Amino acid sequence: MTIDLEALYIDLHQHPELSFQETRTAGIAAQHLRDLGLEVEEGVGVTGVVGVLRNGDGPVVWVRADMDALPVEEQTGLAYASTAKGVDPAGTTVPVMHACGHDMHVTAMIGAVEKLVAERADWSGTLVVLIQPAEEYGAGARAMLDAGILDRYPKPDIVLGQHVTPLPAGIIGVRGGTQMAASDGLTVTLHGRGGHGSRPHATIDPVVMAAATVMRLQTITSREIDPQGVAVVTVGSIHAGLKNNIIPAEAKLELSLRYPDEDAREKVLASVERIVRAEAAASGAEREPEIRTDHTLPATINDEEATARVTAALQRVLGEASVIDPGMFTGSEDVSWFARDAGVPLVFWFWGGADPATFAAANAAGRVAEDIPTNHSPYFAPEIHPTIEVGVTALSTAAREFLS
Repeated sequence: MTIDLEALYIDLHQHPELSFQETRTAGIAAQHLRDLGLEVEEGVGVTGVVGVLRNGDGPVVWVRADMDALPVEEQTGLAYASTAKGVDPAGTTVPVMHACGHDMHVTAMIGAVEKLVAERADWSGTLVVLIQPAEEYGAGARAMLDAGILDRYPKPDIVLGQHVTPLPAGIIGVRGGTQMAASDGLTVTLHGRGGHGSRPHATIDPVVMAAATVMRLQTITSREIDPQGVAVVTVGSIHAGLKNNIIPAEAKLELSLRYPDEDAREKVLASVERIVRAEAAASGAEREPEIRTDHTLPATINDEEATARVTAALQRVLGEASVIDPGMFTGSEDVSWFARDAGVPLVFWFWGGADPATFAAANAAGRVAEDIPTNHSPYFAPEIHPTIEVGVTALSTAAREFLS
């Protein structure tokens, strides 16, 4: 029986789950893999799923899809829009949405496995399917590896993965070398001295300290990084105070840093620390600020030779014009941990989900950034067709390239 992939996608979209809470999603994916004849284990790395399809002698190919959603309130207006709520690690009830397309990733994975099962007479080897939790925390791949998957399942000869993005539907973006940036997530705690809002002179105001720090951090990329280089310093969250007439004792900043290589990473991290400590000193802080690293992700680096093989295979199936070099993305991923720990090549690519006509009009007007919702936007919603079909074709084609 053919799996209704559109129905699967809509169901997953309407029932998003936060990182390490993806029990429903994992259960659905696991059941589909079992129905397709795979050996399946759930609860790998908290909520991860591993499926194994043994089909004779040959290479071992790992294919990965992530499945967690984001604390974003969906505003797409779609009939199948998410209205789900979840509880974040701080215990706060938040809206939840598949604002990064991981529902599409799982759907395309199930479709690709279904296609490979149907074609198993034409290839030989072992397919290992990873349905990974908590990519948005940068922690899911590490959790699965720490659970021993390299020892418990056939070791890979190559790792493959894909990500939906606001390219036109039908387009694949892939390049050898650095495909996505390395990143660090930091939490900075600035310590002041609290007091009454009417007596600021008796306090050390961490809100003002935080504001100055946020503005000064922006000069790292504008004044310290070579204009021809790449770096991103984003302060995505500020938390301070509970009432308008109370100056709080501390403020917290959450930073997202991106860079193409280790040299840039060292420079940006050193600049962040210098600025945070200097602004605290300039504000008269009596206690040093705290800088905590919440996650570190390596650059997503595609193996040149393996990427050339995947690119040629995709061009044969989808047409040369459908496969482009999208340049390096400044977003980050944890997929490369699988290949790095295994010591094998990685190929990771993007596939388009935007309506081609809408994208073309926006491109002609020079308004792609304004008119085409990107990942993590409350308006992000891939076109169901042909996005599903292209995702299925791309993943199954790439896997077949290495399955003898």
